[in-house]
Amino acid sequence: MPMAEPDREQSGMSQDTAKEQAEYTPPVQPDFLREKIKQKPVNKKKLIRRTVITVVMAVVFGLVACFTFLVLEPVISNRLYPEEEAEEVRFPEETVTEEMKPEDMLVEEEKEPVVEVVEAELGDEQIDKIMSQLLSQVKFGLEDYQLLYEEMAELARTAGRCVVTVTSVVSDVDWFNDIYQNEKSASGIIVANNGKSILILVSAGTLGGADSIIVTFCDQAKVNAELVQKDTATGLAILSVPLVSIDEETMDVIDIADLGSSNNSSLLGAPVMALGSPMGTSGSVCYGMVTSVGTVIDQVDSAYKTIATDIYGSRNATGVLVNMKGMVIGIIDNVNTSNDMGNLLTAYGISELKRTIEKMSNDKERAYLGIHGADVPKEASEELQIPEGTYVKEIEMDSPAMAAGIQSGDVIIRVNETPITFYNDLLTVLYNARPEDTMTFVLMRQGHEISLEVTLGSR
Repeated sequence: MPMAEPDREQSGMSQDTAKEQAEYTPPVQPDFLREKIKQKPVNKKKLIRRTVITVVMAVVFGLVACFTFLVLEPVISNRLYPEEEAEEVRFPEETVTEEMKPEDMLVEEEKEPVVEVVEAELGDEQIDKIMSQLLSQVKFGLEDYQLLYEEMAELARTAGRCVVTVTSVVSDVDWFNDIYQNEKSASGIIVANNGKSILILVSAGTLGGADSIIVTFCDQAKVNAELVQKDTATGLAILSVPLVSIDEETMDVIDIADLGSSNNSSLLGAPVMALGSPMGTSGSVCYGMVTSVGTVIDQVDSAYKTIATDIYGSRNATGVLVNMKGMVIGIIDNVNTSNDMGNLLTAYGISELKRTIEKMSNDKERAYLGIHGADVPKEASEELQIPEGTYVKEIEMDSPAMAAGIQSGDVIIRVNETPITFYNDLLTVLYNARPEDTMTFVLMRQGHEISLEVTLGSR
């Protein structure tokens, strides 16, 4: 009993303490002690400005990176993988005698001792009797004809290794919106190998507007080609086929054309072969003979000559004329054929074309003067006291020659320090010149010497 009183007192005290704590109210905090977190307001102008600056810097960085890559990548590639430069195409100068003369056909196996022949007068009857005896001993049968044509066919196959077929492909859309392709073909020849590409000479008439150009070699291998340059005067073009796109098997079969001479006097009456498409179809071959040479075609700044044959072919014939040595002497082009010989094959003489082929093969611009010229005839020079030089027959409209004041009837006797004796001398000067070159032309006009400054143009 006496122990219960302290417990009761403690419980009473704890209840009083709890009651006091419950009744206690903390004092109100001052305003300066209250905190409230607010988000920083967004500055839209500043944000847009930073975004624009970032985008611009990214674009500038990308452009600088692209430019640096474009500039340095070829340099690095060339140092790591050096690429060989294309060699300049040059044709050797013609020799005086490239054609086989009749006396060259005689082969002396053994030299016989010289025997003095005593001349004796023979009558006509004796001569006829001797000739008939000789002819009776000569026998020429069908087998001989067959052997002859087999030799010519073999020569055609050998020379045909340089002949190619060029096909231009043009895509178009018909009335029903269906895509179709037109193809045109022409025969050309391989004229050079510059170390990077095979160069092909072909008529440019089939290449107009071509979407793609396909070259078919003699082994029927097909590769794509690109146009290098055209010549508006002759209508010829040079194509390029990269060596990396040609198989080794094809390289072992094809050959570069051996360009001969078309200025030999012995060419008239000589047998020739037409290879390529003389009958209008690829791979055709024709035999015949040369009927005329040396006809000059009246074209601006040129003196191309034609070769006419008795070969009956197509009006659309293309290809080359080859002599009995397998050398190319002409590029077939019936554009210059007269109307009364419409289907007889004619060709540009290869001698006058060589310089043009060189320029086109090296993709060099040709200087343009704009005259139709000719040699001063020897008779006119002696009788009329006209100096030797280039006689100006005609002037092209709006040409450098017209702008400088050159007129029809003038005789050009000197260009700079180079004397001009023949028209070919002037063509040589133009061949070695470049567009925009300024030259001093000295000419004779009605007995007076005139000097003119001419700035050449571009063809």
